[in-house]
This record gives sequence, C-alpha cells and structure tokens, in this order.
Amino acid sequence: MRAVQIARCGLCVALLAVSSAISIPLGPVPFTLQTLTLAMLPVALGGKDAVITVALYLLLGGLGLPVFSGFSGGIASIVGPTGGYLWGFLVGTMLAAAILQLHIIPERLREVLAAIGMLLVAYTLGTAQLMLVTGMDLFAALAVAVLPFMIPDAIKLVIGAQLGHSVRRATSARTASA
Repeated sequence: MRAVQIARCGLCVALLAVSSAISIPLGPVPFTLQTLTLAMLPVALGGKDAVITVALYLLLGGLGLPVFSGFSGGIASIVGPTGGYLWGFLVGTMLAAAILQLHIIPERLREVLAAIGMLLVAYTLGTAQLMLVTGMDLFAALAVAVLPFMIPDAIKLVIGAQLGHSVRRATSARTASA
C-alpha cells in the first residue's frame, strides 16, 4: 500500500469510530451515523481500501478500543446481540466492492446498488446473530432491529453514496493536478 492509501484508510477508520459514537439507543440496536459512513467508503476509497478500512475498524474494536457504538469495544461486542451487524458491515463492504466492479451498470447506479447491498448484508447477518444470541424469533428481531431503521438508513445510504462520489471526484482531481 502507498502512504496515501494508508493515510486515507486510517482517516476513514477514525471516521467510522466517530460516526458510531454519534449514537441514540433504540432498543438492542442503536441509531448511529455509521451506515452513512459505510455507504460512503467503497465509493470514496474504492473497494479494496474500503474492505481494509472496515476490517481494521473491527480489529481495533475487537481488541478493546472503544470504537463501536456507545464507546464500546472488545470481543463481547462482536459476539453479542448486535455483533452480527459489525460482521455484516465487513461482508457487506466486500459485496459493495464487487458491485462497484460491474462496469456494465452506470456509475451512479452502481454506487447506490453497492450501498444497498452493503446494508442488506448487514441487516441479514445482524438479524441472524440477534436471533441466535437473544432467542428472538424472526419477526421480533426484524421489529426491533430492522423496521425502525429502514427509512433513516435509506436516507443515510443516499447521502453516503453521494458524499463518497464527491470525495472520490475531489481526490481524483487533486491527485491528477499534483
């Protein structure tokens, strides 16, 4: 990795930590700005660097740094009721990276589809782990962990993908002029 890539990934790990710190508890799953940042990363950084960023974020949190929502961290966060959303962010970012490589789809549509794919994977893995850890049935888990977030998350995805597009354009133009 080049120094610029390392710096961008490091900055985005910090951005993920800050966006998860902005948290409103709503039952077992808090409302954060993390989804907005996660929608932005693959578009702004490119797929590989976005995956590295999310993996580093999870590693730091897993090691106990308070980077997850509510200033939490540690293995308990990853294996606990909402840990599936954290793993889902990584797997979802991998899917987003793959979608962004589908050049047969127009660029802006790819960016939105990548963000939607990331969120659907996070919802799926998060809901599955919530059910497994708490014993909730599917409908109860969806009622507390997905349904209340669908509209705000849709808004965050659109904003995040747009921000990512703007960041990528700005950094590409800056790199080209340097």
